[in-house]
Amino acid sequence: MNARLRLAISVIILFLLVTGPFLITAALVWADAQADERAALLRLIAPHLSLGTMMTAFGFFVGLLVIRYLFREYVQGLLKMAENLRLMLAANRNFRVTPEGPPEVRLLAAATNDLAQQRDGLMDDVAAQIAAAKSSVEEEKNRLAALMSELAQAVVVCNREGRILLYNSRARLQFRALALGSTAVAGGALIGLGRSIFSILERSQIDHALDVVRQRLHKGAATAIATFITAARGGQLLRVQLVPVLATDDAPRQQEMTGYVLTVENITRSLEQESRRDQVLQSLTDGTRGSLANIRVAVGNLLDYPDIEPEIRERFIGIISDEVVRMSQRLDRTMSEFADSLKTRWPLEEVQGLDLVTAAQRRIEQELQLATSCEEIDEAVWLRAESFSLVFSICFLAARLVAQHRIADLRFRLLPFGRLAYLDLIWADHAISSETFATWENEPMQLGSESSPLSLRDVIDRHGGEIWYEREKASQRCFFRFVLPVALPDSLQAQAAGDEPSVRPEYYDFDLFHFRDQSIDLDRRLSDLAYTVFDTETTGLEPAAGDEIIQIGAVRIVNGRLLRHENFDQLVDPQRFLRPEGVRIHGITDDMVRGQPQIDIVLPAFHDFCSDTVLVAHNAAFDMRFLQLKEDSTGVVFSQPVLDTLLLSGVLHANQDSHQLDHIAERLGVVIEGRHNALGDACATAEVFLRMLPLLAQMGIVTLRQALEASEKSYFARVKY
Repeated sequence: MNARLRLAISVIILFLLVTGPFLITAALVWADAQADERAALLRLIAPHLSLGTMMTAFGFFVGLLVIRYLFREYVQGLLKMAENLRLMLAANRNFRVTPEGPPEVRLLAAATNDLAQQRDGLMDDVAAQIAAAKSSVEEEKNRLAALMSELAQAVVVCNREGRILLYNSRARLQFRALALGSTAVAGGALIGLGRSIFSILERSQIDHALDVVRQRLHKGAATAIATFITAARGGQLLRVQLVPVLATDDAPRQQEMTGYVLTVENITRSLEQESRRDQVLQSLTDGTRGSLANIRVAVGNLLDYPDIEPEIRERFIGIISDEVVRMSQRLDRTMSEFADSLKTRWPLEEVQGLDLVTAAQRRIEQELQLATSCEEIDEAVWLRAESFSLVFSICFLAARLVAQHRIADLRFRLLPFGRLAYLDLIWADHAISSETFATWENEPMQLGSESSPLSLRDVIDRHGGEIWYEREKASQRCFFRFVLPVALPDSLQAQAAGDEPSVRPEYYDFDLFHFRDQSIDLDRRLSDLAYTVFDTETTGLEPAAGDEIIQIGAVRIVNGRLLRHENFDQLVDPQRFLRPEGVRIHGITDDMVRGQPQIDIVLPAFHDFCSDTVLVAHNAAFDMRFLQLKEDSTGVVFSQPVLDTLLLSGVLHANQDSHQLDHIAERLGVVIEGRHNALGDACATAEVFLRMLPLLAQMGIVTLRQALEASEKSYFARVKY
């Protein structure tokens, strides 16, 4: 029996107590009296009946107030305290009960807080002991995370069913660079924990590689590795190496495969380069073969017939000369057409510009005793360069300046310019002539006792760059400008779009090898499901009146962990002006959304992102209404179950005064960052939802079906948009 039902029964009992004795007494007197006595009784009571009724009603009203006060202070106060206690036990250790209400309840609240403080002290001691005991394990995990993060290869770990359990940042960036169509919006949705690897790679090829590995293991091979080449989206070619993860519990199970590790390399560019080099060789071979045959015939005739007529001799010599000219022209044309391909033989690597400048500074200061400094360096610039030859070239120019002009210091400047970068070597006062620079540019380089057969021009050409000399007359400064290509391989395209580099895996728990298919089943436990927590920002609060979505933000929850780096964050062009009152709330302006993808592009991308997951939102009815109104125009239907933290809060904290996201977060100890930003609100909602799960379990709500049924009974479930 809940508290409100008990209150209703108490009110009924009070009514009966106030009116019952009077009515029963009147009935007994009436039944015992004679007719004339009844008439006299009526004459006596009738003038005072209204007063008696008023006094009875007043007594009932006073009693009702007393019962209401006692119910609010003692019953509701204790129920609210019970909710707060569950918060402290399961969700927010730092939460404390506010002493309020009658003295007895305040004393109980104070005692509860004292017990919570003692519990926290004991838990801290236990946590410290546990941390000390497993410090070595954590150290090994951190080493693993660092290793995975810093590997140059893209690495993906999967269980036997093909669910992704672990991936490094290289894999995330590489696969996002392959995203096409809807998946290209908001960073792509090709890879993520709990997702299927078969959305990226062909199942048939992985299955074949697994069969090869199993056969090799069955034959007792020391190493069982399978390699194959597959075509990804957009026609990109990937070289994939599959290595099994084997159980090592005991000898009989050593050959049992629990999962596999994939290393992935995009070989599209290298194959294209090889193809172009083949074209160079084929072109030279085919064109030269005919010319050499003609020359051989002409030379043979000249040698076999020394007394040949002068006219014929001149004709043969003309043939030889013409063919030599054709060969020379063919070589020049080939070199011109395939220059880029030929340059690829020079091994270039991805180098951070700051590291290259630092290396050059260090060598100049050590070998030339020349002071150096950095004037302006963009640390985000990455170059494709052969660092040794480029640093040697910089030092060579510095040595020339010191030898001929006695410069006192040298400054560096590195700035991006589109797909190029400007690396400037700056000095003051001493100008050089164009002829001098041309000499330096084309002569073999030498630095002290160290020499190189390459010239400065050779190094620049092999980098596919340029170099020139400039003089700033106003500042009386001179500089050499290296124009170098920026590193924009597939692995760094996502970084250039704003991704953070070298993000370590947020979750690396190899117990997930026992993790099975995450299909949405209403009877599955809440802790076993994957979730997409999302939020929208809109032009207004009336979707049926024409208001539109201007931002969608979402994060994923897998295996009870919030994966902040697996997020969806996309502005939307609503094709209308924003309201000033809305701009003041969410901070999104017309300029920010102008030119962004429209909703018919963004919604399919978001649908891909949240596929095979349960949707979670705060006040989900509002956000879902906006999505549902776009079903006809976009063809995108969000059919998965939806959980609402507003409704769940009403279930968990029925006696609390507010169920706004800010107040729920405060109760649960969640700090909201980026309020009224779709991604920020989604992250806050996700944190709130994770804190709610143990509280729901305490109430016996452990499956998705139970959570949905409990939400439907909430008062807020009646709100419609």
